[in-house]
Amino acid sequence: MAAPVYVLDHPLMLHHLGRLRSQATPAPEFRTLVTILSQGLFLEATRDLTLLPIEVTTPLAIARGGQIQERIAFVPVLRAGLGMAEAMLAFWPAASVWHLGLYRDHDTLRPITYYNKLPPHLDADLAFVLDPMLATGGSAVAAIDILKRHQVRRIRFLGLIAAPEGIRALQAAHPDVPIYLLAVDDHLDARGYIVPGLGDAGDRQFATGVPA
Repeated sequence: MAAPVYVLDHPLMLHHLGRLRSQATPAPEFRTLVTILSQGLFLEATRDLTLLPIEVTTPLAIARGGQIQERIAFVPVLRAGLGMAEAMLAFWPAASVWHLGLYRDHDTLRPITYYNKLPPHLDADLAFVLDPMLATGGSAVAAIDILKRHQVRRIRFLGLIAAPEGIRALQAAHPDVPIYLLAVDDHLDARGYIVPGLGDAGDRQFATGVPA
């Protein structure tokens, strides 16, 4: 049985997601929305982390607190995943960031790896693969393949929007990896874009193209 797919349906997140999709949303606002949505997704995906009870001294008394035990790594798939990683780092600055450069060949729709900045010794207990769009699933599968070859055991995929085809591909290749999303859309078009989607997430974040 495949690991679950979690689709976050909080009203505030859905409000922001609608604005993210709009072709009228300019790049600066788009980046802000990616930050907000990514942080909400990260909160949901870390709900079951191990919390060690501790005590802290306030100006008035002793209070009970908690301390996360897992060492966390963010694995943004370049370049669209960068905005998600920055958002989550603001929330959890102690995390490591391992960059993976993957792009999709527009003829074959297969992922091509062009950059791998994983450290020699992977010192994390839980890795989050970050990519706003889970379209064909090829890049996500390739990124997780790389992590598993480096003996990373606990992996979660975080994305904003997915196509059913991408979910099926990721679950078939890595049934042990939970998937966290904000929306599951209708289908992929002939170019491998998610419909209705939001166009190219990298171009829209960094103002390098016309929304598709």
